Amino acid sequence: MELRLYDTLTRDKRPFTPIDPANVRMYVCGPTVYDFAHIGNARPVIVFDVLFRLLRHLYGEAHVKYVRNITDVDDKINDRAARDYPGLPLNEAIRKVTEQTERQFHDDVDALGCLRPTVEPRATEHIGEMRSIIEKLVAGGFAYVEQDHVLFSPSAMNAANGVLPRYGSLANRSLDEMIAGARVDVAPYKRDATDFVLWKPSKPGEPSWPSPAGIATPGRPGWHIECSAMSWKHLGETFDIHGGGIDLVFPHHENEVAQSCCAFHTERMAQTWMHNGFLQVEGEKMSKSLGNFITIRELLATNKFGGRSWDGATLRLAMLKTHYRQPIDWTVDALEEAQKRVAKYRRTLERFGGGKNVEVPHGVVSALSDDLNTHAAITELDALNRRANGVTHEGPTSEADALAANAIAADELRASLRLLGISVASERSGAVNQIFDQNIQRLIAARTAARANKDWKESDRIRDELAAMGVVLKDGKDADGKPVTTWELAR
Repeated sequence: MELRLYDTLTRDKRPFTPIDPANVRMYVCGPTVYDFAHIGNARPVIVFDVLFRLLRHLYGEAHVKYVRNITDVDDKINDRAARDYPGLPLNEAIRKVTEQTERQFHDDVDALGCLRPTVEPRATEHIGEMRSIIEKLVAGGFAYVEQDHVLFSPSAMNAANGVLPRYGSLANRSLDEMIAGARVDVAPYKRDATDFVLWKPSKPGEPSWPSPAGIATPGRPGWHIECSAMSWKHLGETFDIHGGGIDLVFPHHENEVAQSCCAFHTERMAQTWMHNGFLQVEGEKMSKSLGNFITIRELLATNKFGGRSWDGATLRLAMLKTHYRQPIDWTVDALEEAQKRVAKYRRTLERFGGGKNVEVPHGVVSALSDDLNTHAAITELDALNRRANGVTHEGPTSEADALAANAIAADELRASLRLLGISVASERSGAVNQIFDQNIQRLIAARTAARANKDWKESDRIRDELAAMGVVLKDGKDADGKPVTTWELAR
């Protein structure tokens, strides 16, 4: 099946052809570990987890490598460490903050059903690679040293000949537009307004390493160089997919492209660039000043949003209901709808127990292969759920054949949910499911007998008892015209 993905760089949806089908490589920008991740941070984690699962489905688990970094050197980390641990040396306080925040992040995204990436590198473990890239850029004339800083020059990049892309091509902006639209850091060590920092001197007590390019003063890396170094180390000079939120297109991803392509003299850093859309809360931009800033942890463990906590499957399904490139409005209504949908799937899988391992249906894979159309994939899930509960069976059929068809649909639903990473695992065992079904059949038989005896009061009582169990009855006739009652779980 052909996978088609939208490329931010070329601005079109086209067939995905990996550089090496036996080694499909994807890099996604990960968290800066200084605080709890918010629900906006969860969107790229969930989106690219689905893509990771789909790539493994299409190319094989052993042939897909997913790298998502941990940024553990940053001014915000330094500020948080100094605030939370004023009695400790800064470096020790930073280690406490980053280790604790990384554990919190993993706990939260695990609860959302996300697989761990193949590799999860930390920035501080790749200083050597950063220094190496910076040395290449200085030697190539794309970067310069000034006042113990190393800065990259977009103008030098655009003046170079050869295969290099134009700086600004990812964001689709000219240098003048970027100067006008960005908050440019004005500094005496810059030659041009668009020049950005690759390396800077550390302040006393801050993390520091030996500087590149002959600088005697110890320093630390700029933000953008970190991802260029980590992707190079683990995926190579050019790889298949680079992902992240739409807010990272400029300046972060634009600067990554510049650094990597100029250092390695390549036309592309990644073959396909993918970006998820913005998230707002109840129609407004999420911000602490508006009081609608919501962390993943608060959604999972408190009643801050909608007066209740929400399980990971509900949060994930609500996120996937909207196509990843579209903006999403995070609302209580949407979560309630997702919660009901999860409950329907769960009841269906409880009814049929463990089931058999089957292939994911073509309709689900086809939807996801169309630029991760998770909305269409969820529509397919709903159809499978209806089939599993006998809603779409047509024509005369034996009860055994109908139940077998229902069971197949339930197994396909289970496989599809697994591909999407939506865990609705039942706590009930197969034995409990069998007893559940036997009780339903016993009650239906008792109701049939009551109807035959024209005991309508008892018949209605049994129907109400079954309804309280989440069971809906359908009275009809079989091929011979005899009365027959079928049942399904409430949808």
